[in-house]
Amino acid sequence: MCGRFALPTPEELASHFNLKKMPELEPRYNIAPSQDVAAVRLMPGTPDRELVILKWGLIPFWAKDKKIGYKMINARAEGIAGKPAFRAAFRYRRCLIPALGFFEWLHTTKTKQPYFVMLKETDILAFAGLWEHWQGEDGEIIESCTIITTGANQTVCKIHDRMPAIIEPGQYENWLDPQAANQALLSMLKPFPDQQMVVYPVGLGVNNPKNDNPDCLAEIKDN
Repeated sequence: MCGRFALPTPEELASHFNLKKMPELEPRYNIAPSQDVAAVRLMPGTPDRELVILKWGLIPFWAKDKKIGYKMINARAEGIAGKPAFRAAFRYRRCLIPALGFFEWLHTTKTKQPYFVMLKETDILAFAGLWEHWQGEDGEIIESCTIITTGANQTVCKIHDRMPAIIEPGQYENWLDPQAANQALLSMLKPFPDQQMVVYPVGLGVNNPKNDNPDCLAEIKDN
C-alpha cells in the first residue's frame, strides 16, 4: 500500500510535468491520508496539463457518504477496470500524483520501523492515480483521489508486499490520454524496476503525521 509520501518543490513540479501554471504549495515531507495532495491531470478539452489540489481518499461520484473516502486511499491494480468504486475513474479520470518518494513500515517484534523509498537517479516520481468529483446532497463539492498499488518489487518487498504503481515519464502522456485503451493502461501498472530504487530507514518521528519537516526524510543507521 501507500500510506505516506513526500512532495517535490513547486519548481521541480513545473519543470518535470511541463506545467504552465502552479498553485501555491508548501513543502511537504509527511503527507497523510485525508490530507490535500497535488495531482497532475489534463485540463478539460485540451492536451494541456494542470496541477490541482485533491483530497487523498477517493469518494466515488455515486457515494451517499463522503466518509467512504477514508477507505479509498489506495486502489489495487488487480481488477481495477471492473471494480465499482474505481471503474469510472479508471476509464475517464486518471491523474499523476507527484512525489519525492514514499514511506513504508517494517513490522518487527519491537516496533514498526519506517523506511523511505525513492528513485536512485531522480528526486521526482509520479504515482498512478485516479480522481473523482463528488457532490453531496447539501451541495458540498469534493474532488478526491486515490493511489493505485501493485505488487512490490525485489527492493520494496523486503519491507512490504505492495507498492505504488509508478508511471515512467515516457508514459505520462499515455496514462493521461482520455482515449487510451484499458489494456494499455493496465500494462503500466506493474512494479517499478527494483534496480532503479533505493530504500533506507528513517526516524520514528514520521509515525506522527503532525511531524512534517525535512527530518522525516533523514536516513538513520539501521539497527
